Amino acid sequence: MKNITVVTLLVLASFCCHADVAQSSRTDALTGAETWEIQVDGVHFSLTQLLPDQLRAFYVNRGFTLEQIELYAASCVYMTVLRNDRAPGVIRTVSSRWPISVNNRPHELIPVEQWVERFSAAGVKKSAVIAFRWAQFPPEQEYRPGGDWNQGMLSVGLPAGSRFDIIATWDIAGNEYRAKLTEVQCAK
Repeated sequence: MKNITVVTLLVLASFCCHADVAQSSRTDALTGAETWEIQVDGVHFSLTQLLPDQLRAFYVNRGFTLEQIELYAASCVYMTVLRNDRAPGVIRTVSSRWPISVNNRPHELIPVEQWVERFSAAGVKKSAVIAFRWAQFPPEQEYRPGGDWNQGMLSVGLPAGSRFDIIATWDIAGNEYRAKLTEVQCAK
């Protein structure tokens, strides 16, 4: 009986050490920007608020006018990170398929290409539109285990102060995985 107890404790201990961490959040003391993050099945997913003034400054320095970038700056934008630390294979994600909900109602992400089309139609300089495109979170990407990652801006398209839930989804060899962040708040 003693051996069964020891074996049981060893098995339980092995599960505890590999358990994924629950969602956490933190606030930058200098800017007040909040970050929400989670580790699920060996994949790290995080969203960090980008403040509207940060976005305005970033894009004005890349050729936009304040008027041209205002709609985007006010669209609830996050620095988004997805990293494959130790998933059981290459992960493939398509961010336009990530479900978002506001008060349990579905909400669509604004696709990068839609922003690019808007800016091009509004006469934004081509070099500024290219800079915008390269700063965005990739619409489709693959990440290898061992720390392969990427980051970029992701527009949620909600008003300041809104709260939402988002589920990052990815595929490994035909199996879907997900990481959910809840009660994420748009910068005010």
